Amino acid sequence: MIIDSATLDPTSAYKLLIGSIIPRAIGWVSTVSVDGVPNLAPISFFTAVGRKPPMISLSLQPRADGVTLKDTFVNIRGTGEFVTHLATLPQADAMHRTAAEFDPGVDEFDAVGLEKERCEVVRPPRVKGAPIAMECRVERIITIGDLNDHVVFGEVVRFHIRDDIYLDRGRIDTNALPAVGRLAAEYTAVENAFTTPLDGDILGARHGRRVSRLDARPTDWSPIDGDAWSPSGSVRS
Repeated sequence: MIIDSATLDPTSAYKLLIGSIIPRAIGWVSTVSVDGVPNLAPISFFTAVGRKPPMISLSLQPRADGVTLKDTFVNIRGTGEFVTHLATLPQADAMHRTAAEFDPGVDEFDAVGLEKERCEVVRPPRVKGAPIAMECRVERIITIGDLNDHVVFGEVVRFHIRDDIYLDRGRIDTNALPAVGRLAAEYTAVENAFTTPLDGDILGARHGRRVSRLDARPTDWSPIDGDAWSPSGSVRS
């Protein structure tokens, strides 16, 4: 199948992108509005982009209506600050519930029952219990395309690393972290690690095998086929 991207509408292009770029890291992002209301939402167009200074990026689309800017972006633009957290399995459900489109005056921490912790140098609170958090200040914001999408570049000014996963020589014990990644519209748990080459028997045993599901749904099921999914990363109620 060869698809000319010029023939695609935004929703079709989004489906191909999120199904082709997997697994994606999730930036669980806390912000605060100019009026002081905390916000929390997962962003899966998220990656590291620089080392000195350490820099990350977030790409944000509008809400499910395709027009209204997400509270996360409005808050980042208004205050110049945000915090990203590593999403792990124990908090995966709470993280998913923060993807719902709450009204701007709603504190998502309270709405999903999460405790806050103070940051060192930025105003947004951290998620208590998250093993890694990064306090960030905006370095630049770039508008992408003609659909009001934006890329935010943020300088990491503080790392919060749980003591037991911070190893000698500054390494993080990644094998101790039940990290959660994003597939097309679902999640995946990071449960194995390897270096290449792998033994041929291992590769042969896995050839053609479909990914196993932890939620007992059929292996060909996807949220994209349901009414709750939207081409914005948000979850419709």
